[in-house]
Amino acid sequence: MGAGEEKSDNTLVVGDLFDIKAASLDPAQESGGLLADKAQIVETLVGVNPDMSLKPKLAESWKQLDDKTWEFKLRDNVYFHDGSKMTAEDVKFSLERANKLNTRIPSLLKLDSIEVVDPLTIKIHTSEPNYVLPAALHFAAPLGIISPKCVNNNGEITAPIGTGPFSFESYDEKTHVMSVIKNDKWWGGKVLLDKIIIKPITDPNTRALSLENGEVDFTVDVPYNEIESLNKTSGITVDKFENSRITYMYFNLKKAPFDDVKVRQAIAYGIDRKSIVKYILFGVGTPAVGIYRPDFYWTEKDLKAYDFDAQKAKDLLEEAGWSDTNGNGIVDKNGKDLEVSLITSPNRPSLPPMAEAIAGQLKEIGIGVNVEILESGVVSDRQKSGEWDAALSAISVAMVPDASYVLDGYFKSDGINNKGYANPNVDELLKDAANSKDEKERISKYKEVQKIILEEVPIIPMTYYQMVVAKKDYVKGYEFDYTSHDYTLTPETYIEK
Repeated sequence: MGAGEEKSDNTLVVGDLFDIKAASLDPAQESGGLLADKAQIVETLVGVNPDMSLKPKLAESWKQLDDKTWEFKLRDNVYFHDGSKMTAEDVKFSLERANKLNTRIPSLLKLDSIEVVDPLTIKIHTSEPNYVLPAALHFAAPLGIISPKCVNNNGEITAPIGTGPFSFESYDEKTHVMSVIKNDKWWGGKVLLDKIIIKPITDPNTRALSLENGEVDFTVDVPYNEIESLNKTSGITVDKFENSRITYMYFNLKKAPFDDVKVRQAIAYGIDRKSIVKYILFGVGTPAVGIYRPDFYWTEKDLKAYDFDAQKAKDLLEEAGWSDTNGNGIVDKNGKDLEVSLITSPNRPSLPPMAEAIAGQLKEIGIGVNVEILESGVVSDRQKSGEWDAALSAISVAMVPDASYVLDGYFKSDGINNKGYANPNVDELLKDAANSKDEKERISKYKEVQKIILEEVPIIPMTYYQMVVAKKDYVKGYEFDYTSHDYTLTPETYIEK
């Protein structure tokens, strides 16, 4: 019997929007928060409140001893699912392993070494001052703490062992369905569900149908045009939640025409975000101005939006040397039409229709856009090869609750997610912010970077995302986590039939 076939009255069946590959069972190598947010198998040292302030989790306290040394005191009486007590050695092992295996981690931790002081104390020595280290340790996907016993001789994990409210039960190699069961000895208190079964359902329409026919009890990001009808269906409730995700368009800045700032500005003026939200997204989300929501404490509040202005867009294209010389409706330069591809993936219901709407709007200002809907892995492969023009995606900007997480990763010239953007002034501002002990000074520099980015348009923020959560009415106690990758299930969730 497969993992997805076993169900009791106190089992929650979840339809997830991503495929659960075997690699997802390794917290150091997965990126979607599966093991921490959704399955609740692993936990991090540091937690976060809705206002982005930090709170204790597996670490009960921390302090900075000098510019390059932090001390973390671990919570006592925390046990792994195999019954062994969590110690400083386990924490050291987990963090060092993630730092080695996950390419995103070294730039966040800036790790030099980890020193075990005693069974409940570690000192983290960084290679340079890293004032956001505690915030970085909230990054749930790669930095969940595991027992070294779950790593085999090849360095692989097939059955993760963590400290969370649920323990790993099974993973089906054929269906990619995963199940977890209640951890009665969780340090944090009582766990109300007996079991959670997580099924990958990558198509939004299928997720909605699976909820209607009772195949799943809980799912997210159903098609926006079905929200109203689903909400009217007996026994189903659909809610929209603000979160820390944005949808955004971004460019291959290493090739023409997107190496020209005027072309990027023209596109920003040529997209009508307000009409996209109203008519394409059925009111889910709000038009974005900058990368961050206005209520983040590090957001520059005085950014001026690129409000839709088709004439200004056309003027900028002409200034950049692009005009329609042959009357075919597409601007050209040196005998070549301005035609580009826009790639996106289908998992999130907003992205394909938004891409088509962008293509239609940009045609009105003389840019031909070919939309390609590709699986996320194919999108990644295309970008690694350099064979792409522009893309539309969604990113959670607060997986690490600090402005540096996105600004360093995307806009430093050597940032891990940089797509060809380089500005020495931005590099200097980000370096100065990273080296500043003064929080106000750091935020001031991050706000300056936000102004520059808005002007130079290496990306175009499209919408502040809203996560759509659809569930059966008998699912109780669910609270949406503003900072989660997609959604977070909690020990307080329960079923009442």
